[in-house]
Amino acid sequence: MELMIPSAADSFLQDESSYDKGEAVKAFDETKAGVKGLVDSGVTKIPRFFIHPPEDMQKSSSESSHLGLQVPVINFEHCESYRRSEVVNEIRKASEIWGFFQMVNHGIPVIVLDDMLAGVRRFHEQHRDVKMEFYSRDREQPVRFFCNGDLLVSRAPANWRDTIAFDFQDGKLDPELFPETFREEVSQYIRHMIQMKKTLSELISEALGLRSDYLSSIECMETESLVCHYYPACPEPDLTLGATKHRDPSLMTILLQDNMGGLQVRNQTQWADVPPLQGALVVNIGDFMQLITNDKFKSVEHRVLVGKEGSRTSVACFFYPSTANKFKPYGAIKELVSDDNLPIYRETHVAEFLAYFRMEPVFPKAVNSLLEDHWPSYDRAEEVKAFSETKNRECAKSFIRADSIEFNETEIPLCNYHPTCS
Repeated sequence: MELMIPSAADSFLQDESSYDKGEAVKAFDETKAGVKGLVDSGVTKIPRFFIHPPEDMQKSSSESSHLGLQVPVINFEHCESYRRSEVVNEIRKASEIWGFFQMVNHGIPVIVLDDMLAGVRRFHEQHRDVKMEFYSRDREQPVRFFCNGDLLVSRAPANWRDTIAFDFQDGKLDPELFPETFREEVSQYIRHMIQMKKTLSELISEALGLRSDYLSSIECMETESLVCHYYPACPEPDLTLGATKHRDPSLMTILLQDNMGGLQVRNQTQWADVPPLQGALVVNIGDFMQLITNDKFKSVEHRVLVGKEGSRTSVACFFYPSTANKFKPYGAIKELVSDDNLPIYRETHVAEFLAYFRMEPVFPKAVNSLLEDHWPSYDRAEEVKAFSETKNRECAKSFIRADSIEFNETEIPLCNYHPTCS
């Protein structure tokens, strides 16, 4: 077996007495081989920075199955015609109670889904030297391969997975930038995702009691981020996670998963499995959707377990407001508020919202930072005036706000303004 990891990187497998997390993480990242490189090198124990605390490893899926907890499965057949009201009603109930549902008979050919999963697997399982061409931690790169976006800055344990991500700025990204390994598959898949977004946008609008083009009209799902994860078999699966518990900051996420399983959703105090279904897509409500629906639709925690045998592949497509409108204010949809149902969150823009989502090391619920009674006063005119009066570069640094936007899952902005939060 070829040793994929340079011997110089042995420091991330240090013994307890000499362990330095910073050095270990740095050495691992410099291999540019990711978790797959670890597995290919024949490790029998996982590096310490992948180990999660015992309280995060609680597995309750068997108990939830006994209680009959099951993520809703919605049949989308004839959703454009005589079954539309039935489908809309099922989406409403699933979004209010679970924040998750699986959709079947959605119209995307199974071969398109299978080809995409095969392409992702092909990319991650090719020789490290080929993948290294795409390895980057530069957020400006529209296509990049990496292991844990926040690996070098987060205090939280790393997740047992590798990722290649594609940032589509309002649907525009040159296919020549895609890895040749699965260029056609990505191009075909994103076309279907954009069409599926339009369908779901209309159905979710109707599920909220709004006209079908409402969400489209407010341009809240114009940017797509396609994140392709690979979770290798793990020698110690009881010590780590493929994805720690988190909520998505997006409006909505459409997930394609292979048949390996591992995805779990929190329902109250229990973790419920989201079992793979051939040809199905998983949809979940994001934090930003919860914000604009004033808590009518729920964003819920989910996580991914890893296994000792076989690798897992998934493709998540996140939808966000238009990058051209990253400072456009969004708040509770006015048709969903009343004297008896006042706005829960203050208005915000997506750049600011994502900055708050990424402030904490382990995926905070971003909307909690935007509660009406949980936000310090802010006067933009006063701040701009004060900034202008500094005329000093060093002093002006204190006025830096989250004026850039990145859409990669788990990324942490380098320059955030963090107001005191009670």
